[in-house]
Amino acid sequence: MVNVSKQTNGIKTVAPDGGRQGEGDPLRDRVRSLRLPPDTVTGNPFIRLLKWLVALGLIGAVAAGVYIYYPQFFKSPSSAKVAPAKSASKSVATSPAAATPPAVQAADSGGIAMESKGYVIPTRQILVSPKISGMIVELNVIEGQRVKEGEALAKLEDTDYLADRDRAKELLESARRNLEELQHGFRPEEIEQSKAELSEAPYQLDRYEADYKRNSELFKLKMISKEEYDASYSQYMATKRRVDRLKFALKLMEEGPRIERKQMAQAQVRQAEAELRKAEWRLNNCTIVAPISGTILKKNAEKGNIVNPIAFNGSFSLCELANLADLEVELLIQERDISKVFKDQDCKIRAEAYPEREYKGFVSRLMPIADRAKGAIPVRVKIFIPAEEEGVYLKPEMGAVVSFMKK
Repeated sequence: MVNVSKQTNGIKTVAPDGGRQGEGDPLRDRVRSLRLPPDTVTGNPFIRLLKWLVALGLIGAVAAGVYIYYPQFFKSPSSAKVAPAKSASKSVATSPAAATPPAVQAADSGGIAMESKGYVIPTRQILVSPKISGMIVELNVIEGQRVKEGEALAKLEDTDYLADRDRAKELLESARRNLEELQHGFRPEEIEQSKAELSEAPYQLDRYEADYKRNSELFKLKMISKEEYDASYSQYMATKRRVDRLKFALKLMEEGPRIERKQMAQAQVRQAEAELRKAEWRLNNCTIVAPISGTILKKNAEKGNIVNPIAFNGSFSLCELANLADLEVELLIQERDISKVFKDQDCKIRAEAYPEREYKGFVSRLMPIADRAKGAIPVRVKIFIPAEEEGVYLKPEMGAVVSFMKK
């Protein structure tokens, strides 16, 4: 019997019946038909190598990314320690302090107690508002414009205020003339006139008295009527009272007006003077001037607007003004660090916009109340600004870093 062998995928098989393998066996033929091709089972060696190379490349890329962005995972705990045998310069280079920011290094080196960020603000920022209401007829306000104290910024319509001033002047003049009349008393001519009237009255009184006495006798003899008698009596008594009245009037004219009338006239003069001052004050305030020397930060009105200083809506101010030579940095210092800050402490200020420029300053104020929501205390640092740099580099609301120096 002859053994027939067949090489399959490098494995040598021998038919057990000594004939051709699987010949005449239907089950064996079906199993053989379900087998995959040889390349699918074992794979091409070149393709398999390529797959391994791609997988290794992906793993290496991931490891490189982790190493770049998360280097702390690749440091051993012992690397943070410094060997005693190394020099001082090498220990500084390998210590964790070398990885801290420069500001922290300066604070540890001994000059700076701490650093904090704040914002530049004017020490005094004024909202320029008119003292009276009216329409703007002239406006000389431009953002960034530097003005001097007393310089005219705007002018309001003054027609009503001018009329009020003139009316107050006339009322004052009238009150003064009335007071002068009471103080000087009656003129001599008026006194002489009263004396003449008084000297004339006795003659009339004598006449009417004689008529009355004659009519009284005739009435007794029933020669005149009752009406004629009564008329003569009334005329006599009226003339007698008139004489008394003229005597009292002459005495009052010679003594002059009562002191109470003079005092009332003086009060009227003072009242008129007050009205005039008020009218002139309103008229003068039609021209709005700069209260301080400084720079216009913001314009809030335009020509033709009606401004009212007590209005809740609409225009109530002209502009915002501040002296840019008098600036501070407003900071919020955490409560845990406030012990490092004290009044008049020397500071160094750098604006974030110009980090190469350094300004000197000092702690001017520690606010008396803390911010409970932020757990911090507001602090103000005064900045010394050279005259030639006023408004050039440091501007309100800019960010700045303040270094608080140690004692």
